[in-house]
Amino acid sequence: MNSENKVDLPQLYRHYVFACNTWRPPSHPHGSCGASGAEALWDRMGNAIEAQGLNDIGFATVGCLGFCNDGPLLVVYPDGVWYRATTPEDVDEIVNSHLKQGKRVDRLVMVLQAKLGASLAATCPGGRG
Repeated sequence: MNSENKVDLPQLYRHYVFACNTWRPPSHPHGSCGASGAEALWDRMGNAIEAQGLNDIGFATVGCLGFCNDGPLLVVYPDGVWYRATTPEDVDEIVNSHLKQGKRVDRLVMVLQAKLGASLAATCPGGRG
C-alpha cells in the first residue's frame, strides 16, 4: 500500500495478551507451558480481565510461543513484554500492574534469546520452540 492510500485502523485493544497453553507430558525434554500449570493460571487471568471489566484488554490462550522450557509464558502486545507467571499472585500482579496501570512487572519479565533455524524448528510442533 502506498502512502497515498493510508488507512487509519482503529485500535481495538490497549493491550493484547497471548498466553501459551501447549501441553506435553511432564517428562518431555522440551517441557511445555501446559505441563507447568498454565491452564489454571490463564483461567485466572481471563476471569480477572472479565470480572474487572477490562474491555480494552484482549486475551487469548494460544499454541506454543517458542520457549517451552521457560514456561508458563505469556506476551503482552503492543509492548512486546514476555512474562513467566508461575503463581496466581503473579497473574494478579500482571493484571493489576501492567494491564490496568501500564506498569511493567520487572520481577516476572523474561528476556528471551531468539532461537535460530533448525534448533527452533526442532523443539516444538509447528517449529515454534
